[in-house]
Amino acid sequence: MPFKAFSDYLLIEKNYSQHTVNAYVNDLSELSGFAQNEYEQESIDKVNYAQIRSWIVSLSEGNISNRSINRKISSLKAYYRFLLKTGQIETSPLTKHKALKTSKKIEVPFSQEEMSLVLNDCFFEDTYEGVRDYLIIELFYSTGIRRSELINIKLKDVDDHNKTLRVLGKRNKERVIPLLESVHSNILDYLLRRKEVPGSNKNEHLFLTKKGAKIYETLVYRIINEYFSKASTKVKKSPHILRHTFATHLLNQGANLNAVKELLGHSSLASTQVYTHNSISELKKVYGESHPRSKK
Repeated sequence: MPFKAFSDYLLIEKNYSQHTVNAYVNDLSELSGFAQNEYEQESIDKVNYAQIRSWIVSLSEGNISNRSINRKISSLKAYYRFLLKTGQIETSPLTKHKALKTSKKIEVPFSQEEMSLVLNDCFFEDTYEGVRDYLIIELFYSTGIRRSELINIKLKDVDDHNKTLRVLGKRNKERVIPLLESVHSNILDYLLRRKEVPGSNKNEHLFLTKKGAKIYETLVYRIINEYFSKASTKVKKSPHILRHTFATHLLNQGANLNAVKELLGHSSLASTQVYTHNSISELKKVYGESHPRSKK
């Protein structure tokens, strides 16, 4: 396997997922192929910045977005950091590289009215799938968990005594999230319906398809898209928008940024701060309506 030592480092020491490692290796292989074809350079350990810059230009001319190019460069930077750490190179060719400018991705959260419309229960059938779909949407909105985290929830992760949910986040980082009383009650109701599913007693995962298999990413996306298409005209309807909605609504109601950071499982405040633009808008509105000088 190409770049095996680097792959093992990412998997074992950095605790990255196999999917992430594969993406890193693909990026390195792309540069490797380019360096070999254009410069007869056998190893990217020896390429210089001018050669990498030439690769960046070729990617740009191939209509690869600046955002995607920056992600590929991040893979390279990680690889050269590994080579520095293991003493295989003395300096990284990307030391002075500056990221390409990208336009900000605007992700509009669902409004409280849209959330209420979906969660008022009128769109959900009284079937196993209807009960499951409702709980999936409610969990996303009430906990802010990621799609991958929801898919991998196991029965043992629900703590009935403390009314908490344990999830395994990025890099296998575990966190415990409190459950609202109503959400915990709905989980208990769902578990009764889950028994109707063939083979459910042999599957340790909380959410199953109607045939008893663990749910999968595209199914979760379809569930969100189906129900929110009935209540919202927003173009983007996805589990991530629900995560975004969770954070925005908490911050709008005055939640502490650090608390939201912990609930979301972010490693730094910088990641959480992307959700604050909506709460700033809310703050401006309250400020404008409340400050004595605003009437003058």
